[in-house]
Amino acid sequence: MTTVFLNRYFFPDHSATSQLLTDLAFFLAREQGQVNVVTSRQRYDDAKAGLAPVQTVGGVVIHRVWTTCFGRGRLGGRALDYLTFYTSAAWRLFRLLRPGDVVVAKTDPPLLSVIAAPIARLCGAKLVNWHQDVFPEVASRLGVRGLNGAPGGWLRGLRDKSLNSADCNVVAGRRMRDYLLTRGVHAARVQVAENWSDGQLIRPLAAADNRLRSEWGLDGKFVVGYSGNMGRVHEFGTVLDAAERLRDEAHVVFVFIGDGNWRPWIAQEVERRGLTNFVFKPYQPRTVLRKSLSVADVHVVSLRPELEGFVVPSKFYGIAASGRATLFVGDPDGEIGRLVREFDCGRAIRQGDADGLANAIRELASDRRLRERLGRNARAAFEANWDKPIACEKWATLLAELTEFASRDAASESTSHANPL
Repeated sequence: MTTVFLNRYFFPDHSATSQLLTDLAFFLAREQGQVNVVTSRQRYDDAKAGLAPVQTVGGVVIHRVWTTCFGRGRLGGRALDYLTFYTSAAWRLFRLLRPGDVVVAKTDPPLLSVIAAPIARLCGAKLVNWHQDVFPEVASRLGVRGLNGAPGGWLRGLRDKSLNSADCNVVAGRRMRDYLLTRGVHAARVQVAENWSDGQLIRPLAAADNRLRSEWGLDGKFVVGYSGNMGRVHEFGTVLDAAERLRDEAHVVFVFIGDGNWRPWIAQEVERRGLTNFVFKPYQPRTVLRKSLSVADVHVVSLRPELEGFVVPSKFYGIAASGRATLFVGDPDGEIGRLVREFDCGRAIRQGDADGLANAIRELASDRRLRERLGRNARAAFEANWDKPIACEKWATLLAELTEFASRDAASESTSHANPL
């Protein structure tokens, strides 16, 4: 029995979903063996990367299929990249799968479940859909034309059918599970498995021991960090407004690490508003994450409230691993807002409440004991719930159970053919 993962990005790509898949695939290859990944030859930030078509790394056989290479810049080019990936990946998946195998389809590009479901059924394989987001709902709430009408309804119906045909749908949060249940997906086929981070790679590091702070000119500063994708699902107006309120407090500086659709706009706003308390840095290599995450005294995580139940910001788990408090901007009753309150590891502020965010920053900047306590709570919650070994073991158990059921089904079918009534 083989586990076959399906996702557009994989090792050595550094994007969040790729890192999660890389962690899990390498773990399963060590513990259970026989792991394949069907992916593209692209990187998240380099559509023309041209990675090797077939490669074995860490015991995982990587099948990188051909796609167009327009990248993420324009919607039309991205659509062609999606379409060619669907076609190439479907053919490769059909050739790889054998009866009793388990295929795990992620959600990049969207609606991979619709492609994987008939192929898995035809090949006698088990299907697990691993949801990092919910499409087309995310796109429609981001204003993509046509997805609120009949085309969107048709896509949702097609998607729902594929989810109900799966053996399991793994979702990243409770709100996502609740939404799928409202769509008629059977509760027995939905399981919550929160995302994770690597607690060995990312550990708390005191500011005084972090050379990166000196290299970036941050000694003596109270650093409010943002690390990761600055994408459309996030909201930055509240952060910029709070930064304006703190512009005369010279010890407070905002350090934004990463890239994304909103980054040029954020940089333009910083310049337009004359904010001198911002520093921008590119994505950092995974080997440097311990230092880059620990540069900040506190971190900002944001999510537009209308996207609760459809997306869960995975950057929260790395922040918790680094032993830093989270300032969540969005819906305080949403997925991350609930975790921040439940584990007392930060503050949840409503989108648009710039005064509330500025005051929370002032509170944590002036009270070292408070922010250290919140940071310890974050790390303790991480070690109990979101460390990589815990998450990977949960996945291993789930997949082993599916494989066991598949073996029983195959044995039962064999017996029934051998001993007809």
